[in-house]
Amino acid sequence: MKILNPDIDLELFYHRRLEVSQKALLLDYDGTLAPFHKEPNKAEPYPGIREVLNRIMQVPDIRVVIITGRWTKDLVPLLQLEKQPEIWGSHGLERLKTDGSYEIDSMDEHHLDGLVVADELIEEVGLSSRCEKKPGCLAIHWRGLDEGKVKEIKNLVESRWSTLAQAWQLNLLEFDGGLELRVPARNKGDAVETILEEMAQDAVGAYLGDDLTDEDAFKAIKGKGIGILVRDELRPTAADLWIRPPEELLTFLSGWIGED
Repeated sequence: MKILNPDIDLELFYHRRLEVSQKALLLDYDGTLAPFHKEPNKAEPYPGIREVLNRIMQVPDIRVVIITGRWTKDLVPLLQLEKQPEIWGSHGLERLKTDGSYEIDSMDEHHLDGLVVADELIEEVGLSSRCEKKPGCLAIHWRGLDEGKVKEIKNLVESRWSTLAQAWQLNLLEFDGGLELRVPARNKGDAVETILEEMAQDAVGAYLGDDLTDEDAFKAIKGKGIGILVRDELRPTAADLWIRPPEELLTFLSGWIGED
């Protein structure tokens, strides 16, 4: 564990977490709760994660929320938790509540038409098998491939998608293991802000994430809690704290129920 923000007082955070009436534990999935897998549908949580989350979710004043770039319907089978957690999918575009009700933000038809064009381009260059389709987003994955193959895919896709992004007002973002083309909609930071606005004024929270797409969330939680970078190697980040998975991750999560 390493403190990255000298203004963060961890002892004060832990004390506030014990005292406040509501707590928010906000968690990314891939790379945070689960190690990356070259086959995304096989990315199971680290050993012990399901068990500790099940215990945390038994505590009434802790709101556990998964905020992920995945499509919600693809994540639920991987979690396999005793209770349905709240999930914000597609970087906050979707919201699956604990009672099973589902919401999705409206999207501009112009932006969606741009994604159709981008998808047709992927078919033309023969990369459909590497393209993940989600609400408001296309993602090309190259995790697990050798450096030469990754460079080949980037050369085929990046410049073409960049041109499309400008023409159709879409967002082009690289993530750990791929490239995403997304409608200009909500991001993970917007999801964090909405969640905290729904809670008590004195609520305290933590957001745990690993990727560049988590940076918006790290910024959004400042002043209401701490942002925690979860990855083996440190990188430039707006997070306040850096921990390595899985041991330090399990220790941090266990602390929410007095097991640290």
